[in-house]
Amino acid sequence: MASHAFIAFQKNEESRCIVEAIVEDNPGAIVSDQPAMVKVDVPGRLVIKRETVEEKLGRAFDLQELQLHLITLSGHLDETDDEFTLSWNS
Repeated sequence: MASHAFIAFQKNEESRCIVEAIVEDNPGAIVSDQPAMVKVDVPGRLVIKRETVEEKLGRAFDLQELQLHLITLSGHLDETDDEFTLSWNS
């Protein structure tokens, strides 16, 4: 059974666009919408692509901006200028 990687953001307009991008790029993503936050679980590997977030926001986006909205995350982190990846190695 694969572990789930997850990420949780403060609930606001920018994080809504980030979550939309995550769902588009990660088939099987499960979104838990709560009053003050939104959490996204993905079996095995969660990828946030800069290009998809930019499309959703309608502006340039630096993946470091995720830190402004981030509450918590779970998984091994690998980050480049173009992708932010959380995963669990079997």
